[in-house]
Amino acid sequence: MEKQVLHSCRHHRRVKTPQGVLVFWRCDQTEDTSRVKDLSVGGLFIKTNKVCPVDARVKLNFLVEDGEIAADATVRYVKAGSGLGLQFKTVRNGDHVRFARMIRRLIQAVNKG
Repeated sequence: MEKQVLHSCRHHRRVKTPQGVLVFWRCDQTEDTSRVKDLSVGGLFIKTNKVCPVDARVKLNFLVEDGEIAADATVRYVKAGSGLGLQFKTVRNGDHVRFARMIRRLIQAVNKG
């Protein structure tokens, strides 16, 4: 029997966020504050019971110690009852440095733990 190999569509390594990164998000009339399960420079997975349609635009505001970070993303997949997989479209001008600092901090925390 031939073994089926599944390939990920991800282009960037995801970092788990056990310390807890929170993000306030809005998609049309739906909004929530959710915990980020994992994150990369390409996207993130947020834990939520709320759903948005695939391809919907999402406005994100990270609630982190690194300072204000706002971004736009697109819903790539919905895992009902679990959360949303989002792909970054833009990080607001001026927030790129703080975003990179947050990613580095999370990678260091995971490597220490």
